Amino acid sequence: MRRAWRRLIGLSWVALSACSIDPSDGQRAVRLDSAQAELQPDGQPTVQRHVALRHRWDKEFPGHGGRATYRLPLPPSDRATPQALWFESVGNQAQVRINGVVVQQIGALGDSRLDVGKTGHVVMVPLALLRADRADELTVEATMQPLRAGGLAAVWYGAPALIAAMQDRQQFLKQSTAAAYVASLLLMGGLAAGLWWRQREAVYGCFSLAALFGVVRHLNHLWIDVPVPWPLWGAVLAVGYGCHLALIARFVLLLLGTNPLWLVRAIGAATVMAIVLPALSFWWLVPGLWTAALVMLEGIGAACFAIVVHEAFVARRTIAWLLLGSGGLLLLAGIHDIVLVRMAWFGGSGVPLTPHAMFFLVLILAGLVVARYNRSVADYRVLNDSLAERVAEREAQLQHAFEALRLQRHEQAVLSERQRIMREIHDGVGSQLVGLLNMVGQAQTDRHAIEEQVQLALDEMRMAVDSLQPMHSDLTTVLATLRYRLQTRLQAAGIEVVWEVSALPP
Repeated sequence: MRRAWRRLIGLSWVALSACSIDPSDGQRAVRLDSAQAELQPDGQPTVQRHVALRHRWDKEFPGHGGRATYRLPLPPSDRATPQALWFESVGNQAQVRINGVVVQQIGALGDSRLDVGKTGHVVMVPLALLRADRADELTVEATMQPLRAGGLAAVWYGAPALIAAMQDRQQFLKQSTAAAYVASLLLMGGLAAGLWWRQREAVYGCFSLAALFGVVRHLNHLWIDVPVPWPLWGAVLAVGYGCHLALIARFVLLLLGTNPLWLVRAIGAATVMAIVLPALSFWWLVPGLWTAALVMLEGIGAACFAIVVHEAFVARRTIAWLLLGSGGLLLLAGIHDIVLVRMAWFGGSGVPLTPHAMFFLVLILAGLVVARYNRSVADYRVLNDSLAERVAEREAQLQHAFEALRLQRHEQAVLSERQRIMREIHDGVGSQLVGLLNMVGQAQTDRHAIEEQVQLALDEMRMAVDSLQPMHSDLTTVLATLRYRLQTRLQAAGIEVVWEVSALPP
């Protein structure tokens, strides 16, 4: 992490120093913005004419590859002072000659596996090749593949220190920015994918796919030697970029929660066409198909922007206000790229703005995704607290019900025991007393019979009393009590009872 920050600070310092070099120190650079060109498109006659730099091959020969030779006069310079050339963009492959002598090969001519136009190049000018008697000539021979944005941009000629500073500045602004975009999109896409995996909400899945598709275009600026042949790699870049734009439009609708059926279907159709049209464009080498797809996606973006405007000004939604500014910038950047970069109207432009505006919008969308997730977590917490309160309330109700049931069962047990005692007294002691009452009422009653009847009543009463004593299911105690109650009566009756009770289990 520290190394990355040091490199970033170092590149920033170099970039600032490139802008602050004092021309009075002898360090100056001359911009060469025109050339005499010999253009040889495949299958067409050779054209020779004067061209302005930046020269766009695709604009002049759409759908055709070929070869171009650019000749530029070099301004006179001190032969004792080293000089260097700075090519902002050249290619797709190029060979550089000074006064007819090859000084550098920038990729192999005609080898479509390498596109050297993705970055700038510094070429040192050998002092021995400079002429003293006449003007020096710079010759750049380049080979271009169809639909690959070949050609030659302005060339800078000057002191090596200043040229090197220009190179560092472009690398900082172009490649470092692309690296930051790739890292950020991968991080945000991975985070959204994790949220989708846990919650299965379409809004997270759509954002994840949009971010990951957006990585492809930025990765192209970092990956110079792509092993995929051209134009297949061009089709991959175009399809990825088209799907990125379509998915961003769909994600905006999901985030707003506003899904007009006609617009949802239109986005679905645009997504399909964003795959079909670029593939056919690079397969048939017809750039107009890819341009038509971009125009269609721009229309989809305009329709989504209209929904955002309605939600902002009519529904007064905060989320729509956040999307309003970034969405407007993205639409303007899309128009700029289609009109000036893609079609090269009004003089053209070599700097696409959509990736930067799109990244700004993606940052806002990522913030909204995080805010949505935080709201979901807060809602879940409130729901959990509510459920916990309801569960506690139900537990209290159940506890109260269980206590009431326990008291009811206790009262039922007491009542049952009371009824049992009443039955035993009625059937046992009561019947004995009734018999005794009958015997007493007779005139001639045997005293011994009366005593026996009284004793039977007492035995019944004692048995009833013994049944009320808690024994805790102890069989030995119950048998001992029974022996104590019956032993005397049995002996009086002449009955001998032998008690043999071994150790019983609990």
